[in-house]
Amino acid sequence: MSLAKGDVRKEAFRRRRAAHGTGLDGTAQTELMKALVPWRGQPLAGYIPIRTEIDPLPVMAQWEAKVCVPVIRGPGLPLEFHRWTPDCEMVEGPFGAPVPAASEVVEPKILIVPLVAFDSRGCRLGYGGGFYDRTLERLRSARPTRAIGFAYSAQEVESLPTEPTDQPLDAVVTEVGERRFR
Repeated sequence: MSLAKGDVRKEAFRRRRAAHGTGLDGTAQTELMKALVPWRGQPLAGYIPIRTEIDPLPVMAQWEAKVCVPVIRGPGLPLEFHRWTPDCEMVEGPFGAPVPAASEVVEPKILIVPLVAFDSRGCRLGYGGGFYDRTLERLRSARPTRAIGFAYSAQEVESLPTEPTDQPLDAVVTEVGERRFR
């Protein structure tokens, strides 16, 4: 299974690189803000974009409730989320992703989830560490938690190989709008 995911991941990275920097982020950010309206006032997890990930920061900066970003605590562990503001001090975290210097833990109810690829069933392919799958499983076992993938439409693939531990997305937002799965 991991070989198949590795092949899909390689092609998906190529497609994401081709879409990145072509002016689609602004339109996608507008679509993301519209998709989040029903959850206004709820704690929101976003992410600090790395490499060619689509940028959610303008949406996170406008959110009217607590915003947090993921922090990797170690291999095989779920993510922890630390409070983020546009002007907070950041330090380098694992994999080169900046994380807040202060470690105020926040439990989000809505997650903007980065991804490498997605399909029409709401399946997501990430970097392969399983961090979001473990995190969503933990959060969803405690209470309703919504996971919204944020991507370029070019990142959609026909079908992704899945495993029993893969956590589905509730929706994906791209520059062409929101697609709900659940």
